[in-house]
Amino acid sequence: MKRKATAVWKGTGLEGSGTLSAPSGFFDNSPYSFKTRFENEDGTQGTNPEEMIAAAHAGCFNMALSFQIAGKEFAAEELHTTATVSLDKDGEGFSITGIVLDLKGKVPGMDEALFTELAEVAKKNCPISKALSSVPIELKISFSS
Repeated sequence: MKRKATAVWKGTGLEGSGTLSAPSGFFDNSPYSFKTRFENEDGTQGTNPEEMIAAAHAGCFNMALSFQIAGKEFAAEELHTTATVSLDKDGEGFSITGIVLDLKGKVPGMDEALFTELAEVAKKNCPISKALSSVPIELKISFSS
């Protein structure tokens, strides 16, 4: 399987702007720029690469965890994960310095210890976590059965 997305950029890094698109149409010509990346914290003016990494990581992690849960013959009522990607100044440029996965899970009949164990396995083994393995990934868990 191969997935792709396209980025188009025009202008300088500070004053230019671009669009991001994917064949699925989920994001089609979504605007991004210096302002949407570094100045527009609420994301109302467009997206940025870190937001897309966060969405990909949260989605991949939830899917991996759902497979772990199903492997123990349970079904999640809901897995709600917010991924927060931190981008910090690093010398002349910037680096992603950490990711926090904030998981709220509800799995009827499962105990919290097993849920936590499975969530750690999913964090370690989802493909996006593996791709981002050079970045510290923290998992925060809130659980109810």
